[in-house]
Amino acid sequence: MAASNGFKAVAVYWTLILCCPSLTHASLNWEIQRYDGWYNNLAHHSRGTVDAPFVRLLPARYADGVYEVLQEPELPNPRQISNVAMKGESGIPCAKNRTVLFVYFGLLVFDEILEVVGTGCPAEFLNIRVPTGDEIFDRNSTGKVELPFLRSRWTTSSGQSPNNPRQQINHVTTWIDGSSIYGSSHSWSDALRTFSDGLLAYGSDKQMPRQSVGLIRLWKFVDPATKQNGLEGLYDFGNAKANESPFLRAQNIIWFRYHNYQASQLKAQNRSWTDEELFQNARKIVIATFQRILYYEWLPAFIGQNVTQYGGYKKYIDPSISPEFQAAAIRIINSMIPPGVYMRNRTCHFRDVKRINNGTVPALRVCNNFWSRENPNFKTAKDIDDLILGMASQKAEHEDNIVVTDLRDFMYGPMRFTRSDVVALDIQRSRDNGLPSYNQAREALDLQPITNWALINPDLNRTNPELINQLAALYNNDISKLELFVGGMLENSESTSRLFPNIIRKQFEHLRDGDRFWFENTKNGIFTQAELSTIWATTFGDVVLATTTAEPGDIQNEVFYLREGDPCSQPAQLTAAVMEPCVEVSTLHYFQGSGAGFGILIVALCCFPLAALLVAFTISLSRKRERRRMQHKKPSVKKQISAGDKIQVTEWQGPKDALRRINISLDSNKCIKVKDNKRSVLRNIKLAMQTHLDIIQSTDKEQRALLLKVPKEYDLVLMFIDEEEREQFVENLKMYLEDHGIRLLVHEVKQRTLLKEAVTKQHRIKILDTFFRRVFAQVLEIEGTDVGNFDNETTKKAKESLTCELTSAEFADALGVKEDSMFVEQMFLLADKDGNGYLSFREFLDIFVILMKGSPEEKSKLMFKMYDVDGSGSMSKEEFSQLLRSFIEISNNCLSKDQIEKVMESMFKEAGFENKEELMWEDFHYLFRDHYKELELAQLNVKGTKGLNPNRVSFIVKEKQDENVENTEANQPKTNELEASQSASQEGFVKDLRKRFGKKSSQPARKVFAEAKREKQPKNKFQQKIYEYIQYIQNHQRQIFCALIFFAITVGVFTERAYYYAVLREHSGVPQTTRVGLIIARGSAAAVSFMYSYLLLTMCRNLITVLRETFLNHYIPFDSAVDFHRWIAMAAAFFSVLHSAAHAVNIYSFSANPLNVLACLFPDVIYDDGSEIPLKFHWWFFRNITGMTGVLLLFVFSFLHIFALHYFRRISFRAFWLSHHLYIVIYILIILHGSAALLQPQRFHIYFIIPTVIFVGDKFVSYSRKKIEITVVKALLLPSGVTNLVFKRPRDFEYMSGQWVRIASLVLGTNEYHPFTLTSAPHEDTLSLHIRAVGPWTMRLREIYSAESVSSLGGYPKIYLDGPFGEGHQEWNKFEVSVLVGGGIGVTPFASILKDLVHKSTVSSKISCKKIYFIWVTRTQRQFEWLEDIIREVEDIDQKSLVSVHIYITQLAQKFDLRTTMLYICERHFQKVSNRSLFTGLQSITHFGRPQFVPFFNSLMDVHPEVTKIGIFSCGPPGMTNNVEKACKQMNKRHKIQFNHHFENF
Repeated sequence: MAASNGFKAVAVYWTLILCCPSLTHASLNWEIQRYDGWYNNLAHHSRGTVDAPFVRLLPARYADGVYEVLQEPELPNPRQISNVAMKGESGIPCAKNRTVLFVYFGLLVFDEILEVVGTGCPAEFLNIRVPTGDEIFDRNSTGKVELPFLRSRWTTSSGQSPNNPRQQINHVTTWIDGSSIYGSSHSWSDALRTFSDGLLAYGSDKQMPRQSVGLIRLWKFVDPATKQNGLEGLYDFGNAKANESPFLRAQNIIWFRYHNYQASQLKAQNRSWTDEELFQNARKIVIATFQRILYYEWLPAFIGQNVTQYGGYKKYIDPSISPEFQAAAIRIINSMIPPGVYMRNRTCHFRDVKRINNGTVPALRVCNNFWSRENPNFKTAKDIDDLILGMASQKAEHEDNIVVTDLRDFMYGPMRFTRSDVVALDIQRSRDNGLPSYNQAREALDLQPITNWALINPDLNRTNPELINQLAALYNNDISKLELFVGGMLENSESTSRLFPNIIRKQFEHLRDGDRFWFENTKNGIFTQAELSTIWATTFGDVVLATTTAEPGDIQNEVFYLREGDPCSQPAQLTAAVMEPCVEVSTLHYFQGSGAGFGILIVALCCFPLAALLVAFTISLSRKRERRRMQHKKPSVKKQISAGDKIQVTEWQGPKDALRRINISLDSNKCIKVKDNKRSVLRNIKLAMQTHLDIIQSTDKEQRALLLKVPKEYDLVLMFIDEEEREQFVENLKMYLEDHGIRLLVHEVKQRTLLKEAVTKQHRIKILDTFFRRVFAQVLEIEGTDVGNFDNETTKKAKESLTCELTSAEFADALGVKEDSMFVEQMFLLADKDGNGYLSFREFLDIFVILMKGSPEEKSKLMFKMYDVDGSGSMSKEEFSQLLRSFIEISNNCLSKDQIEKVMESMFKEAGFENKEELMWEDFHYLFRDHYKELELAQLNVKGTKGLNPNRVSFIVKEKQDENVENTEANQPKTNELEASQSASQEGFVKDLRKRFGKKSSQPARKVFAEAKREKQPKNKFQQKIYEYIQYIQNHQRQIFCALIFFAITVGVFTERAYYYAVLREHSGVPQTTRVGLIIARGSAAAVSFMYSYLLLTMCRNLITVLRETFLNHYIPFDSAVDFHRWIAMAAAFFSVLHSAAHAVNIYSFSANPLNVLACLFPDVIYDDGSEIPLKFHWWFFRNITGMTGVLLLFVFSFLHIFALHYFRRISFRAFWLSHHLYIVIYILIILHGSAALLQPQRFHIYFIIPTVIFVGDKFVSYSRKKIEITVVKALLLPSGVTNLVFKRPRDFEYMSGQWVRIASLVLGTNEYHPFTLTSAPHEDTLSLHIRAVGPWTMRLREIYSAESVSSLGGYPKIYLDGPFGEGHQEWNKFEVSVLVGGGIGVTPFASILKDLVHKSTVSSKISCKKIYFIWVTRTQRQFEWLEDIIREVEDIDQKSLVSVHIYITQLAQKFDLRTTMLYICERHFQKVSNRSLFTGLQSITHFGRPQFVPFFNSLMDVHPEVTKIGIFSCGPPGMTNNVEKACKQMNKRHKIQFNHHFENF
């Protein structure tokens, strides 16, 4: 029991501390009332508290029964009602002699128990339309004027259904608890205190409260007369509206003084009391005095009735304010406010007051004193006394339907429209509150409803029947629609059945009877009997006397009345006519004065990308200058440049081409050689046939340009560092030419003209294109559409093409071979009949006719004549050897002289010419007896003939085969083996595959058609474009599908947010504030959040490696992750710009809307204090975390995206690499950007968390690999720009053939990783890579592993390794038969696979794969020089013929000219002699053309009938892999054997 009692005691103690902390003080032996109204009713704690909802007397009257307001045309226009029913002359005194002091005390009472100032959140606009031609507000008859009105705040738990309509809320306590004096919260009260002697804070004059410093919640509306705003001139009170006018402020000052008066009295009587004791004792006396004056002195005067006697505290009574009371009944007091207020002193002198604009008037004009700050009439505390005395000596206006013009036409409004109509506002507020009609309210309060308009106010109907008739007309004579506020205002003030007094009386009775702290409630123990006697004896007059300098005889005893005989009666009832005029309405755009600064800032933000571009160009230029500085060292002394010396200079190639550094060598053989930095010859300018040389120099722009005219060729345009360097070059060139008997002619023009007149290489190419097409059109009799339309060509262009002459270099380039090729030299000499060193149109046409239409005999004669060097009519073996060497040049394969001799001997022996030393033409022609058909089809292939000739060489020999073919060595072709230029025939492949697999052919060879199918291109450009698009779509089906899915989700995310803010938040006030800007901003923000989040997944290399091996690889192009990354980044950049632009619009809108609207949109950032002036645009940009991070994001995005452009990435990859690591900063900024949750809670994490977890996990996998330096054991610089790196294999490094790694060079940057496929096999002790130099990094890598760099570095530079990562090709060993198809450089993944298979076969490893067919399709044999060693290694180890290699050269198939035909014949003879390909030197078979996959796959089924699944692995361009895919699908439709295709594109 003791424990239980102890627990109860503790509970009570803590309850007192939390609920009533002051009770715990020893001397404060009563329960101190809370400031916020809580716990007044112990059963219902929240009754009467701050932000408690109003409680309706009657059901709500909304259009939808929930919250939609009844408006026009259902109800009349509020301004029209005001003009008809509440308009009239001022100057009629109150019939009951009530004073102006009574009126403003009443306004203080209303501020004590309710506050509805402020807007609902989100803001809802319910502006009042002003009738066209309104004499105050629309004098220009625009019909577009509206009085601003925002709906009141409401509790969010209401407005859900007709059973729960919207309920507005009260922002102060309902109780009469002195909240207008002490504030509605404990913190508010503390801010008003001095905490010394129990006093409220005062200023320099103790009789005046402290000037406001913004510590408490005060309304700070703008003075409509002077446009003054801010805190200056405002005072701190417990009443937020206390500064609304000097008259209301004076009332609040009286009670401020009265508290300090009581505290001082208590201090004098109780010297030992603390500040808290003094304050709380003074507070309870002031509150009780206020309650007594309000209820027993002011209220009877207001309602004209005696109030009921107090019957004790009734805890069941709800004191909540009703909407009918606050929105209608109390508004009757507005009719009693006069147009002006007197000021007088103690001696009854009514003083003149200063006007706003110089001069004096008898009284303060109400309309010009709203929210006045620096009022010259109020300088001292005595001025307040004079105002109080003046209000006590002035009668109020008559209580009727008339509202003075100061309120009805010149009520204060927002700065955008500074005046309003208080009557129209009250009508609109009553509709906002959903008040019932006038008759509904009367019936509910047991009053007789009015059935006739005249009965509302018979006296008014008698004196002014027109008013009643006009009002009835506004309501369509339907009295049931008459609104509560309008009907109540029209009632006769003398009537005993008035509605408003009944509502007011009931409300105050509830406030009194339901208040546990009411001063008459003796059970609360607050007051002693003596204290109550003092309170009952105190009147408002006593309060005035105690707080002003007035003496008892200076004012009447009952200050709420001014009767006959009372001291200092007013001189006259004030009218508007004797007052200063009201300041007219004015408008203001909140953005005024900010336009220039806002525009400059937007331009500055738009310059971020330009700044990034400038930095990027600066870096690129510095790198170029640095490279130029290294390459070019300007000599300090001029010297003559002799023949053979090299001059470094820059060449201008054309307006769209980049400048390049070249070396010019003046050769002794009358030739100017132009070379690149690697000393490779770019062109030869031959001067042997010239007598003079023209050069053109620029005369402006530092005189740096020089044009060297080259007749019958394109010009050479040089750019020098300065004029001095150019002069030195010209001087040396002149001396060189004079030594060779050539004159130099110098011309001068402006640089612009020089560059415009220069014949560039591109211009020359266009001329040559027309040249060749005209030749083809004449010789082949081709339609114009197949060679291009000549009709559109200008006369000048046609003339240029016909007079054009080919140089040997252009002739060689047209054939696709080197200029110094023996074949070119011989062919050119034969065609150049006039011997001038050029081929004219006619000369080229003559030889082209023979080669295109000539018989085999004519073509062989041409070849014979070309290599009959001495013209003897016979060809020696040496000359025939030269012919063979010229053919072999095309293969780029260096064969020894002995090997060439073997080929020649083989051909001679087979023809029976082994004993002949010289061949006649007949003998030469006989050598090709088996290839007349090929020779007949052989033509001269030049650029431009592609697609023009329908006759393509197949090289198919239809010959019966021996049925019993003996097993021969793998890869050794027989003489009569069928070969195809574009594809091997099905039968040929069957035979060849059976030989390689160790089986005999059991069937005779059938006739084969191996001609490649060729689709004719559409003729017109539109059809060609359509064809290209179709091909593109076919080649990128997976990419397009995934892109459509992803961007469809992006559009969906954008649309969802845009729809939410455009439609679902239609009544939030947001759309009205900034509709388009907000919709786009929120939609684009969601899209950006989604894209930037899932952008991370494209960089999860380890995850992609795993997913490649799943079925998803058939639907998702994982190899296009980088491309997809780029697409997403570009789209995200677009939405980021869109988001920024939308927010620029939003910030403009936010800066142009009042503060009360913004406070609803951003409640955590902005507080509505009535000051209206919105935050300036610079606050939104720089003074909040959202704006600052947004600006920083724009800055970082600019640099990241600019440096990611291909141009800058190519010039400075390191800058790209470093800038891309800013992604960490970007994601941090994005998170911070949304953390403020200005418009909505942070949503970025919804998209960000999952991708981030995956990305971080993927990064941890990469970082878990130890970052150790790996030693390179060997580095070889192979042909075709390939660098072979062999390096140590790290411990525990396990990988599968076909996988790839990322490496970084310690010399080029330890954080810059690049991916490459491993070409080593898993069983090897070292790892190897073959890296082709195609970009800046790979080129620099090749340079640092050159012999010179390795020597200077003292060894091979080390590398970092990351990986391995997987590809679909690693599944090759899951099939008994696998086909590897590589296109171009796409063969790289298969190098490791080939070596792996052969090794596993030699060690008897258990693998599923028994046979691999390796097919490599490449344009030219030069592309696979680096792979020869790998294939040769495989051939040497492959003793079981597990690998069958076929190489297809597509370039030669496209140009079956005479030389290619001869080369094919030589290839067959070379294979007989050396069992190797003439092209590769390998045992692998070389084919001319493209493989035809369907016949090939058919042959596989014949060779391997026991296999049920064949794995097809392709890597290369999309066109090739697409053909393989089609062939697989076609085979799978017709056969039981499944062809499973895995492909990678590059």
